[in-house]
Amino acid sequence: MLLKLLQKKKYSRQYFINLLHNDLQILEIGPFYSPVYKGTNVKYFDILNQEELIKRALQINPDVNANDIRFIDYASPTGDLSVVTETFDAVFSSHAVEHQWDLIDHFQKVSNLLRKGGKYHLMIPDKRFCFDYYNSITTVADVINANFEKRKRHSLKSVIEHRAFLTHNNPVEHWKGNHGFIYSPELNWDVAAKIKNALDEYSEHSFIDVHAWYFTPDSFAEIINILYKLKYINFKVNTLYPTLKNSLEFFVILEKNDSE
Repeated sequence: MLLKLLQKKKYSRQYFINLLHNDLQILEIGPFYSPVYKGTNVKYFDILNQEELIKRALQINPDVNANDIRFIDYASPTGDLSVVTETFDAVFSSHAVEHQWDLIDHFQKVSNLLRKGGKYHLMIPDKRFCFDYYNSITTVADVINANFEKRKRHSLKSVIEHRAFLTHNNPVEHWKGNHGFIYSPELNWDVAAKIKNALDEYSEHSFIDVHAWYFTPDSFAEIINILYKLKYINFKVNTLYPTLKNSLEFFVILEKNDSE
């Protein structure tokens, strides 16, 4: 019923952003050089410190004014949220959760940063309408396995998938059913070459930033529900905003529940 109700309304990205008000203390995860939220009530966490972020931003966009880039309050090259020493009313991340190598650990650490009744607002790519289309949907078994292994880096599988099996990132074309061609015979040699490069990269680098998880709105909500029931996390789905037509992301509000 919830999904059907929300699908009838046009909940835009800006609508979702506006749900967090200026009177809340917010931590934004992974703002890079263009944070969603600004103000004295907002703190930022990233894998790059201020100097590294400015350097990277100028490489990508030489027109960026370094003086306009927000100060990064907390930085960890491995994305370790335990370096954050404050608590917040809300945590926000945009297209960051799918990069976590241990999703359960990530949720546990976010929960530790939230005050009682706090909420985690997430923008998440829908694998059906982005470059992850050909990669298999994540299962709760995948998530639990990563936590059981106490994973501290991305799996070789994730690196291969991200380097060799991505397609285009045009959501309008995906909604039309045009997903691009990964497995066509004329591209087989290219896939093999990409896998070889991924193997070399994995052996040479301990930290590689790729997508580890592939969600749809329903699959993400189901995983959260099961992890909560198994007491891996203390988050429940507060509100789920399904992917709007011709877009590639969905929005979720997770609510911290410490009462059980």
